[in-house]
Amino acid sequence: MIKRIGPSVDGVRTKCYAVAGFFMADSFKLKTLDSLRDFWEGLSPEMKRGPIFVLPAWLESWWQVFGAKTGLLLGEISKGGRVIGIAPLRVKNAEAMFIGDAAVCDYLDFIIVPGRENEFFGILLDGLKARGITRLNLEALRPDSTVLTSLAGIAREGGCQASCQASGVSLALDLPRSWTLYLEGLTAKQRHELRRKLRRLDEEGTVGFRVAAPSEADASLDIFIDQFRRSRRDKARFMNARMKVFFGALTRAMAASGLIRFGFLELNGSPVASVLFLDYNNSRYLYNSGYDPGYRHLSVGLLAKVLCIKDAIGQGMTCFDFLRGDEAYKYRLGGSEIPLHNCRIDIT
Repeated sequence: MIKRIGPSVDGVRTKCYAVAGFFMADSFKLKTLDSLRDFWEGLSPEMKRGPIFVLPAWLESWWQVFGAKTGLLLGEISKGGRVIGIAPLRVKNAEAMFIGDAAVCDYLDFIIVPGRENEFFGILLDGLKARGITRLNLEALRPDSTVLTSLAGIAREGGCQASCQASGVSLALDLPRSWTLYLEGLTAKQRHELRRKLRRLDEEGTVGFRVAAPSEADASLDIFIDQFRRSRRDKARFMNARMKVFFGALTRAMAASGLIRFGFLELNGSPVASVLFLDYNNSRYLYNSGYDPGYRHLSVGLLAKVLCIKDAIGQGMTCFDFLRGDEAYKYRLGGSEIPLHNCRIDIT
């Protein structure tokens, strides 16, 4: 027999039930970033299928560098005594946002046991309202994000205002089983142009694509940042002192586990272009890239990405995600658009 017995805990409206002498609560409990890492290790694989940008190491790295002007609102949501999800939020002036931002986190989302979205968001909205949060401002949302598939509708049904707007695109590529099949999937013009560029590079000397070992992470980061800054003026402005600290923190946090890697296009044994990528859930995410401008005439920036795709195919990856942005090269290499959205919810 289940019986409801209590109204609230810690100032937050909480439903409590008694089952055979035990108490179970539907609750919104605040957590620390330190506690999230241990909690994450115990999650089922189905709860770890969200974007790589909500991994504890990523959230910790972002918060360490950029979190000073907001308050942490990392919520653990429980239903009937069982944790059904995590709300990785921060708050400023009664407005809650995801931990992270679109400048360095291409996709963001909540972490929820599949099938428990309605319960999760009902408890979340109650908990936020009880804590004086009047707005959710959520960005970097893929079409399959729980915000777009569940939260926006639940909020509207509960009388809240929810407005979701397009905020750009990312591009991704379903990888075939072989490099030959990948080339066959390009248009004749794309395939011809790619082979021409590869042949021209081969004529300059010995060409290779090397993925650095995790033990080389620090040295690899130095090469990458140097090439990143020198490749374009806007990239040089982006990689300011604070952003360099973030990239360093992120590399240290994620390199040991093999999630973040550096790939180098080498010509006669020297790195002439570099890519920083992430491997997670059988997908490769192209996070950023750079090259030595002295080799621009050989298209080394583009070819480093091409060889990164080839390596991903060889590793058995099923998806190559170019991430946010509609740069022309992503289309030429076979990418398809994924629309991105921001969503604002006024909590009433």
